[in-house]
Amino acid sequence: MKKIILMAALATTVFTANAQDIKPYEEKMSQIEAQYKKLEADYQALGKKDPTTITDAEKAKLNEIVEKADSLYNIQKNTALEIARKFKDTKFPAKYVAKIMYDLEFDELKELCDPTTGYYNEPEMAKPKQLFDSYKLRQPGSMYKDLTMEDLNGKQVKLSDWVGKGKYVLVDFWASWCGPCRKEMPNVVEAYKRFKDKGLEIIGVSFDNKKLQWSAAVEKLGMTWPQMSDLKGWESAASALYGIRSIPSNILIDPQGKIVAMDLRENKLQEVLAEKLK
Repeated sequence: MKKIILMAALATTVFTANAQDIKPYEEKMSQIEAQYKKLEADYQALGKKDPTTITDAEKAKLNEIVEKADSLYNIQKNTALEIARKFKDTKFPAKYVAKIMYDLEFDELKELCDPTTGYYNEPEMAKPKQLFDSYKLRQPGSMYKDLTMEDLNGKQVKLSDWVGKGKYVLVDFWASWCGPCRKEMPNVVEAYKRFKDKGLEIIGVSFDNKKLQWSAAVEKLGMTWPQMSDLKGWESAASALYGIRSIPSNILIDPQGKIVAMDLRENKLQEVLAEKLK
């Protein structure tokens, strides 16, 4: 009986200590959310203005808001990762994993979706686990799966027309209507210019459903590499085959047909290509 009472007392002590440890993290994340809402309101207020009347000062303010939001998100992500690792045996991290899941690399999401954690079966983990299942369809180390669609000229083409031909192939999943895709595209264009003569090919797989918008975006954005699409939007065969839940997304395939990286964006894209294509 004394042993049972002692164990209960220890359990209560641990819970109290955990609660004290958790509170600063809850407050920090709440502050980040509040700052986000303020930045969002400021951005929307300026965004409602007629673009032709926006002053240079207002444009600079918009850029400043975006930079602050990016910086704030990095803090949020790193804090959420710290929470998940520090409190992995508790239920506490679940809601924070869900907030950052789309910006986690495969290995990070794999770590946070570990079934042995104390938060794995929490309701908030349903979407992160679904996302991880989709990531596994294109995880590094697995072989690519062939995809057949039509190019801009209506000709039927396959990924295997380029994969396994001695080059690294970056399969870029995008759409003309996708703002983040268009924002990232100059970086992809720069990568193609840098590495196309060193053994890189890029294949664009569009999630468009209207050919005119697709072709217009290809021309305007300077995408000089091969393109393919079945013009089915989110019902694209690529979605089911590679588990694409959000765009932009991509996979890098080595000359033997093995996926060696996924979701490379911004500086990471340039860095990985520079390493692979020395």
